[in-house]
Amino acid sequence: MLTTLIYKSQLNLSCESFSLTSLVESAKLRNAARNITGILLFNGVDFLQILEGAEEDINTLFATIRADSRHLNVVELMRDYGPRRRFENIGMLLFDLCTDAPDSVLSTVLRYSKLERYLTAEDKVFKFIRSFINRQKQPVPRPTLHPDDWTLIPEHAPFGHAIPGLIDNQPCQFALQPIVEPSEGKISSLEALIRGNDGGSPEHFFNTIDQDKVYEVDLLTKAYAFALAEKIGIGDHKIAINLLPMSLVNVPGAVDFLMDKILAHGLQPEQVVIEVTENEMISGFNQFNSAIKQLRAAGIGLAIDDFGSGYAGLSLLTRFQPDKLKIDREIISDIHLSGPKQAIVKSIISCCTDLEIALVAEGIERIEEWCWLESAGIKRFQGFLFARPQLNGVGDIHWPQPAVSGHPAL
Repeated sequence: MLTTLIYKSQLNLSCESFSLTSLVESAKLRNAARNITGILLFNGVDFLQILEGAEEDINTLFATIRADSRHLNVVELMRDYGPRRRFENIGMLLFDLCTDAPDSVLSTVLRYSKLERYLTAEDKVFKFIRSFINRQKQPVPRPTLHPDDWTLIPEHAPFGHAIPGLIDNQPCQFALQPIVEPSEGKISSLEALIRGNDGGSPEHFFNTIDQDKVYEVDLLTKAYAFALAEKIGIGDHKIAINLLPMSLVNVPGAVDFLMDKILAHGLQPEQVVIEVTENEMISGFNQFNSAIKQLRAAGIGLAIDDFGSGYAGLSLLTRFQPDKLKIDREIISDIHLSGPKQAIVKSIISCCTDLEIALVAEGIERIEEWCWLESAGIKRFQGFLFARPQLNGVGDIHWPQPAVSGHPAL
């Protein structure tokens, strides 16, 4: 299985002096023999390294690195699994920020990428690289937003009309709700929210199902979400689907089923984000972790939904790092009025910044909530303030715009 490992470390200045160039040349030969790709960034004190290769080879190499006295404070930042290499070069490439300008380093790194350019913007590996490089630059102060300075302007979503139904005898429907990035004026993804055929809530839908078949039905319904995405024409936008964690454990071939349905409806795996909720206790974590690795190896994105509301919390975050984390609406509601909520969200932002995990604030209903969260550094939002879920389609999106001419841009 193709594995990507990112670690950071520091140069041990007490070691006998050595040539970094010679070290890299030696590593290039060693890594090439193992079919490992290495990208090494150095800023004079800190190293950031990205390694790609077979899982067993990566583990062996990383054990060697940990034991190397030239490295101090070796910390694993991310371990990921993917369907393809991110970089074309086999061996080792060094980028020295002590001698090269940050912008030129970033552009050079991107030239070695094998991913389509649109994928690198959201790819966690490239986020780590950008953050490491950008630390060499002066930080840009973040403006504070004030609710009275903003108004909301509706816009039709760039998709086809809502449709009355998809397939005869389908057991459910889906309502689509956009996750938006107001500062960029773009849709980040569409969340497919399950509804009964009477338009009822997810709770009502699942309460009508034989409890012995909940996980099987949970998985099977996702085919209708992908069919809806195809029918309304989501283009290259992403679609997020909710999945009970234990559906990945209890239903044989769950990942293969998802892949078959994704491709059958003209989608790419990179367009799909699986949102697992922490509201369900996960048993058999080894099987769950194996399914997560299969999803990542296929190129499917992962998110933890309703973070802060359930059983797993920070424990789940330590065991696998998703692409996206969605902060539960109970924490978000009236955050502009609550010191404890603000302290909690600031801690979540700090944690996810270090791990290069994108954050989404759920349940935004007031412009005051958006202003506080945007000023705090969150860029992605979901809630009635911006767009309501629409059955079998996407409704109007309301974008924040300056209420007074001359207001500074986001």
